[in-house]
Amino acid sequence: MPSFGRFVIGAVLLPLLAAAAPIPSTPDLGKAEGKCRPGESGPAFLVHVNGLKDRTGRLKLEVYPANDKDFLADDNVLVAAGKTFRRVEVDVPGSGAPVLCVRVPAAGRYGVSLLHDRDSNRRFGWRVDGIGFASNPKLGLSKPKAARASASAGGTPTRIDIVMNYQRGLGMRPL
Repeated sequence: MPSFGRFVIGAVLLPLLAAAAPIPSTPDLGKAEGKCRPGESGPAFLVHVNGLKDRTGRLKLEVYPANDKDFLADDNVLVAAGKTFRRVEVDVPGSGAPVLCVRVPAAGRYGVSLLHDRDSNRRFGWRVDGIGFASNPKLGLSKPKAARASASAGGTPTRIDIVMNYQRGLGMRPL
């Protein structure tokens, strides 16, 4: 591959990798707070997942403050600072369109990311895994801005649709 091609791949994906790569994360952090309970009617996102590449691995849905400083920041740092962080992880279902539910602390705007961890290694690998965000921003040379990857939760569960992106050529795009 010509050096220019390697530069483009690095310029496009390294910021995404850096943002999504865990700085030692605590795997269960945010799960108790994020888990929806049957019949619960408070603020939450019902995330409908579209465009899965296959039925392997796990889905990891995370909610962050909707500002650029905190969006995709280390979960330990966010929780220690008393900021919003929620996580829900599930195995990819064998059939049907996956729907994940994640509770949020109050109605408002939040950054939302969804990882299709196809190899179940708990890290984003751009050649293997898929990634999606609320509002389905087009992925460019860096991680999306929080404002473009966020959604507003109401006082009751709010539906959002996330389209997954996978490596295609030199970038990440829907299949």
